[in-house]
Amino acid sequence: MQYLQKSHLYFCCNYDYIEMTIGAIMKNLQISKSEFKAKALEFFRQVETSGTPLIVTDHGKPAIEIRPYHSNECSPLEVLEGSVAEYINPTEPVGEDDWDALL
Repeated sequence: MQYLQKSHLYFCCNYDYIEMTIGAIMKNLQISKSEFKAKALEFFRQVETSGTPLIVTDHGKPAIEIRPYHSNECSPLEVLEGSVAEYINPTEPVGEDDWDALL
């Protein structure tokens, strides 16, 4: 059995983040709960080094997916980067039309 393996890339932007999914065909890795219980640390290391998720089954049905952690945290400066379009006179008041355009 094959499935689409997804990996996620996160990019900071003005709002939150943009998620882009890149896919490649991978062999589906499934094990039973009893097999996972006996070799849990070995399976954790395998997922960590290969980056391939592991599906743990309960009576032949997928129950849990174990996959590598990918952080999507952005610093406040990364979020604001590129958000200022023009910064000519910062001390002048903003006109009502300009203020409405920002909303």
